[in-house]
Amino acid sequence: MNVDRMEFMAWMERIMERFDIVMELVSKAKNGHTSIDGEELLDNQDILQMLKISTRSLQRYRSSGRLPYYTISGKIYYKQSDIHQFVRESFTASVPRTKANS
Repeated sequence: MNVDRMEFMAWMERIMERFDIVMELVSKAKNGHTSIDGEELLDNQDILQMLKISTRSLQRYRSSGRLPYYTISGKIYYKQSDIHQFVRESFTASVPRTKANS
């Protein structure tokens, strides 16, 4: 079977178009549940890395109601704004006290 260059290039062009379509579908599927009300959602792994806390600590914050969360298709997500609010409320910098010179 002998394929000339023009036929080969036409086939390659069709294959690349198919790859573009598949890549677009995968991208849409990936971003399908990553936002709610136009706001980015983060999963447990994102939060653990961002806050540098343990899985148990994250679970404790969730259980105590300090950190709001959403369950979508059995997976837990957090709104980015909720995380920022949680950090502001929980990890405020304390002002060091100075001792009076005696």
